[in-house]
Amino acid sequence: MPLWTIHYTPGIFDEEEKHRLAARITDHYEEVGLPRFYVVTLFHEVRPGDFYVGGEPVTAGVRVVIDHIARRNPDRESRRRTARWIKRMLQPHLERIAGLHWEFHVDETSDDLWMINGIAPPPPGSDAEKLWAASNTATPY
Repeated sequence: MPLWTIHYTPGIFDEEEKHRLAARITDHYEEVGLPRFYVVTLFHEVRPGDFYVGGEPVTAGVRVVIDHIARRNPDRESRRRTARWIKRMLQPHLERIAGLHWEFHVDETSDDLWMINGIAPPPPGSDAEKLWAASNTATPY
């Protein structure tokens, strides 16, 4: 599963913008073969007094933490491609804000420690995973 946790100061995202970004993120992962329900996007608004960079409060900031569990990048070049894709995904939503500090990082986690509704997801690209994608739900296999 990709889990995107987006921490941001007030005024960065309204409800429509959050929905558009979450849908855009989900669309991308579906295009590369993941079931849509694997993608979770969490938005956490943070008071400016609780958002610090370099020990100083930030009035306009976004910090994105992405956990990749369903798939991992096999090499440096694929990791770089992923970072460039994430930048392109975020930039249109963030570049409109003057003075914004924004950054992201991606952790790649073992899928051995992952379950959905108590079910270990099927192997990548398997018929069971394709069934999960088609039904958009976790079912025993």
